[in-house]
This record gives sequence, structure tokens and C-alpha cells, in this order.
Amino acid sequence: MDTTDSTLYTIGEAAHRTGLSVSAIRFYSDEGIVTPTRLTSAGHRLYAVEAIAKLDFIRTLRELGTGLEQIRQVLAGETTLRYLLAEHLDVVERQAADLRTRRSVLRALVRQESPEERLGLMSRLVTMPDADRQRLIAEFWQEAGADLPTEVAERVGGAQPRLPEDPTTAQLEAWITLAELLRDTEFRGATRAYLRETYGSGPGDLVSTAPVQDLIAAAGEDVMPKLIAAHASGLSPDDPHARELAARLVHETVDVVGAALDDKVWESIASGFRRMDRIAQEVLHDPGYVATHGRYLELVATINGEPSPDAELEAASVAGATGGASGAKLSELGPWLAEAVLAAKDRLAAKDRIAVKDRGVRTPIR
Repeated sequence: MDTTDSTLYTIGEAAHRTGLSVSAIRFYSDEGIVTPTRLTSAGHRLYAVEAIAKLDFIRTLRELGTGLEQIRQVLAGETTLRYLLAEHLDVVERQAADLRTRRSVLRALVRQESPEERLGLMSRLVTMPDADRQRLIAEFWQEAGADLPTEVAERVGGAQPRLPEDPTTAQLEAWITLAELLRDTEFRGATRAYLRETYGSGPGDLVSTAPVQDLIAAAGEDVMPKLIAAHASGLSPDDPHARELAARLVHETVDVVGAALDDKVWESIASGFRRMDRIAQEVLHDPGYVATHGRYLELVATINGEPSPDAELEAASVAGATGGASGAKLSELGPWLAEAVLAAKDRLAAKDRIAVKDRGVRTPIR
């Protein structure tokens, strides 16, 4: 911009140069945002090139949807243009995401033979702001997990739906179904009752505690995959590697639950592995789970475009030796794990007997 230009322009000429209307320029002048450079003796407004540059800048900001107060702050140096543009970029991106979602809603409606029945519902639920969606989920879990310790409620309610920018018809339908369920008082009550019965008392209360859940997570990432790999490779459950892994899992379990490591504990863990396939089937097909928490997890997985959380367990339970995500069939893996646990117990007992014979003292199992 040539700041040495001393030419003054009438308000009409300023309007022509900036694309603003004369009334708009008068408004900005009256608001003190861009005042005239000079007034004629007759009271007509004249604008220098610097003032016209500001008016042109204001027009650009207004086209971006900038508010009057924000414009005032930028021109006064109270905020930076970069910060203002970043704010606008965020708004535009959210608007674009909303438009993409609305486009997907329209596509889904066009595919349906009778869209009239669900038009209002889809428009109301699918296009609701992310904050409202999160509030709906939070309110549901606040009620459903009311009878559980805070850490347990957080764990069971950890799966959160995240509708993608361009959802498929299946994802839209899943979100609508989930939203309907979350607002249904019977579903809320049934879910609360199931979670209270499963995690609020008895063995479920112990299993749902943070140390046990941390152990399950750690075993799922470390020990158990190694045991599954050992089984898949054809190792005997009495192989030293299999015994060592099984013993490690047993010892970690005992440390967490605070039980004494005796023969009864070894047998109990082995018995649990023998029944692993049946337990999995009982969990997957428990009517209470299927109708409440299981239904919630299934819909959330569909919305997020992820495999069903129960699919891997179901596949492992019914698949052949090469089926399932882990490549293991539970009816075969479970008994193998049980044998590995008992083999580890027998090996430690044999070592203990040798220690007694050699030293005349009893060496505690470690």
C-alpha cells in the first residue's frame, strides 16, 4: 500500500473501491471503527487511501463471518489477525463437518423407501452437536453406573460412540438406535440392574477392582499372547517355556488378589481354564448382557466402524484351530492352559522336594 498517497476520496468513491455500501461505511464511521480522514465544510466525509485499505480489510473479515467487536479488537491491536483467523478456521471446519453429516443423512434418507417416518428423528439426533451427543452418553452412564464404584463405572462405560464425518447408512442407523435406547427408561434401568448384579457384589466386585483389571490388561498384552503362541506352535504344556509362562500368570494373579499360593489355588486356576470355552459362551449369550451392556457395545462398535467387541471371543469359541483373531480355539486352548498350570505346579513341587532333601529345610514357593 502506498502510504504517501495524499488523495482523499468521497464516501461514494470509497464504496466503489471497497465493495461496501455507502450505508455500511457510514455505520463503521459512526461506530468509531474507521473514521473519515477529513470532513468538508459541508460535512461530507472524505477518506484517505489508508482508511480505504482498512475498509477493504473489514469487508474481507465480514465475509468470513467476523463479528463487529472482533473487528474492532483487531484494528485496535487488542488481538492478532492470526488468532482471529484460527478461530474462524475452527468455526468453518465445524460447519463443514456438520454439512458432511447432513449430506450423509440425506443420502441415507434417499436410499430408504419410506423416509418420511424417520426424517424428523434423523434430523434431530444425527445432526445434534458433538457436545449434546457427549452429554447424552454421560447422562446415561451417570444413571446406569450409579451403583458401581467410580473406577468400575469408568471402565464399563469406556466405549464411546464417535460418529465419523461421512457415516454410512449402517452407522447412522446404529447411532439412531443407540440414541433411542439411551433415552429409554427401561433400557437404562435394565442396564443398571445388570451392571449392579455383575460388578457390584460377589466375585464380580473383586474382578472389577482396579488391580485385577490392570492384571487382566497386562496379561492380555504380555503373558497370555505368549501362552497362545506357545500353544499354536505345538509346544507341549509340560515344555519349560509353557510352564514358566503359566507359573508367571498364576503368581501375578495371586499377588493381586492377595491369596495364599497353595494347591487349591493352582487347581482353581486350572479349572477355570478348562471351563474357559463354556464361560465365554455363557457370557456372550447371557440374556441380561445381550440386551443391555452387550447391545450398547455392539452399537458403539458399528458407529465407530470397529469390529464387535464380542466377535473375537465368539470366533475363538466356535472356530477351528486356525479360526478366531488369535488363531486359537478356546475348547482346545483352555485345556492346554490348564495342563500348563498343573505342570508348572508339579515342577515347583518337585523342586521343593529336592530342596528339602538336599538342605533339610523347606523352600517357600516364589
